[in-house]
Amino acid sequence: MFDNPSSSFEASKVLKIKPFAVLQGAWVYTLSQGENSAALATKLYGDLPLGPVHEAPKRKKRTNTRRAPRTCPIKNAWQSRKWLSCHLSYTHTLLRTIDELSVTDVTMAMAVCVILDISIHACRVIDRFKKYKQAGSHSNSFRLTNGRSDDTELQSVPLLARSPSTNRKYPPLVVDKLEEEMNRRMADDNKLFREEFNALPVCPIQASCDAASKEENKDKNRYVNILPCEHSHYTYSAIKHFSHTLPLLPSSCSQGYQEKNKFIAAQGPKEETVNDFWRMIWEQNTATIVMVTNLKERKECKCAQYWPDQGCWTYGNIRVSVEDMMVLVDYTIRKFCIQQVGDVGGKKPQRLVTQFHFTSWPDFGVPFTPIGMLKFLKKVKTCNPQYAGPIVVHCSAGVGRTGTFIVIDAMLDMMNTERKVDVFGFVTRIRAQRCQMVQTDMQYVFIFQAMLEHYLYGDTELEVTSLESHLAKLYAPSAAGCGGMEAEFKKLTSIKIQNDKMRTGNLPANMKKNRVLQIIPYEFNRVIIPVKRGEENTDYVNASFIDGYRQKDSYMASQGPLQHTIEDFWRMIWEWRSCSIVMLTELEERGQEKCAQYWPSDGVMVCGDISIELKKEEESESYTVRDLLVTNNRENKARTVRQFHFHGWPEVGIPSDGKGMINIIAAVQKQQQQSGNHPITVHCSAGAGRTGTFCALSTVLERVKAEAILDVFQTVKSLRLQRPHMVQTLEQYEFCYKVVQEYIDAFSDYANFK
Repeated sequence: MFDNPSSSFEASKVLKIKPFAVLQGAWVYTLSQGENSAALATKLYGDLPLGPVHEAPKRKKRTNTRRAPRTCPIKNAWQSRKWLSCHLSYTHTLLRTIDELSVTDVTMAMAVCVILDISIHACRVIDRFKKYKQAGSHSNSFRLTNGRSDDTELQSVPLLARSPSTNRKYPPLVVDKLEEEMNRRMADDNKLFREEFNALPVCPIQASCDAASKEENKDKNRYVNILPCEHSHYTYSAIKHFSHTLPLLPSSCSQGYQEKNKFIAAQGPKEETVNDFWRMIWEQNTATIVMVTNLKERKECKCAQYWPDQGCWTYGNIRVSVEDMMVLVDYTIRKFCIQQVGDVGGKKPQRLVTQFHFTSWPDFGVPFTPIGMLKFLKKVKTCNPQYAGPIVVHCSAGVGRTGTFIVIDAMLDMMNTERKVDVFGFVTRIRAQRCQMVQTDMQYVFIFQAMLEHYLYGDTELEVTSLESHLAKLYAPSAAGCGGMEAEFKKLTSIKIQNDKMRTGNLPANMKKNRVLQIIPYEFNRVIIPVKRGEENTDYVNASFIDGYRQKDSYMASQGPLQHTIEDFWRMIWEWRSCSIVMLTELEERGQEKCAQYWPSDGVMVCGDISIELKKEEESESYTVRDLLVTNNRENKARTVRQFHFHGWPEVGIPSDGKGMINIIAAVQKQQQQSGNHPITVHCSAGAGRTGTFCALSTVLERVKAEAILDVFQTVKSLRLQRPHMVQTLEQYEFCYKVVQEYIDAFSDYANFK
């Protein structure tokens, strides 16, 4: 296994294993074979030109006065053969010394115990490195961690070698068995899903990429190892006033479930290909662009901005002007008016092109939940005109996220038509059109999660015109004795609470900071406050960031402060620049404290470095408004925070009508427009029931105003995935529907919805 020293050291380089760890593993292996360290050294060094050097080369005296930047020798070892030679010589000396010391059996046993895992891992390192070399043999560059190759400026996508199980068949799944099959395949850290994904052919046919590899097209490829296949790539027509060659844009036609060439899967345009991109949009009569990447991720350019921020810009012979833009929490919709200019025949008619830009795909992995992607996909399908040409879908390379989107679209259609899904078969087919579609096993699992989400919960969006009839169905008695409203809420309560994702809140030092031990923030979205100098475990407060309709982290859902957490509460308000506080409980209800008074009745309250002064207090019909001057004495800065204290929630049950809640939501939104859209702090006692109801209603009503669409079920479901027990009771869930209905009935602006 250690016969090839070059492979050993190259493997340690690629996989970031320290070279000496490989030497240690090799030492144990060789001694176990009865050889001494000198023999090991001969094996390790091979024909490397080391010679009998046993000391480091002397540094040359610098002639320049400016000090050169210090570098880490380990980091630059593979750029300096002299350093490598010296390092191996030191190691040779060390190994000879080990022989001379006559290591005892006991010492040897201890050494083996300590570095046995290194030895085993070293063997795997070499084996994996061979696979890396085999996988990359067709490419003239090797992918490094910074996304650049050794000998070319072009990037490549890291593709791991696989051993496909060609004999293994994965037939379509009946949707009734989908949940059971998902649980089986996700067991043991998605083991069966990984096996299934690895059985996919990388490229089912021996497709030619000669056109994409031509010299004139090389600069158009974002990644040198993701090229369109000859039989499915898109080429332009020859257009007057342009080159009469047939240039290639790195994109491939891809099928839908039952539609041929429904999509064009493309890479994210480069600066050099933006003109080509718009030319393709025009020639293909495309009306919809789906973008599944951000312009930059991890400081790396993923896609050039191929549209103007405002006004009009001309790309080649295509004029593009921005007509409208709507920014939502998971995606942005941009509408462009495009027109071909410069032809002899004069200007051609204008066309409307809509770009749907999904912005919630994280830098690593896949979205936390498929809810946003399913809403996004439905919007795309609804808005794409029937007369239009193919939908252009792109991410960065045009294979991973792009393929995932296309497969989800096709499998939803298949599920609705045949009551089954064939993810394996469909991915295999589209890989025949564009290699590496659906690039990772995580993306493959995400497709199944989206299918299961749709199967279990269906499409719960409603137009406001259909709300009344929908409520009639929910309240209608059923033979099972369980009404539709109760059945819908039971689906929400079946969502598992992930107690293992609440590590910080469950630390012994933080347990006393929780008012209710069952309601603790999840790790991924908990609100973090600065650590107090010299004190441990002071970054915790029982609060969670909650997404709104238009932006992420719109709310901070918090428990009512305890007496000993008031300072933490105000540190949170200050750190995250929250200018609006919504309080949905009284200080005491039914003889029990629900919230400590965290503001002064008069004068000034001091909480650590922060002082709070009551400047103004006004009573409204159902709530009190307090203006508080909050000063950070350490920073010598101050800002005004407005508190909305709602009094319309009774000690038991829910408010008698929705008017008070509608009014306070409107007041808070007006305050946000004036103070900037920083997070709104919302709290009741535990920070779940009433808090969740307020966040749900605020989100739903904002969507009703913008789109005339509501989805109470998925809104509450999303809240519960972000914080346990949000909208805690069936009564509170019903109240959400009731308020929306009152809101629609109360405003004449919505008369045209009926």
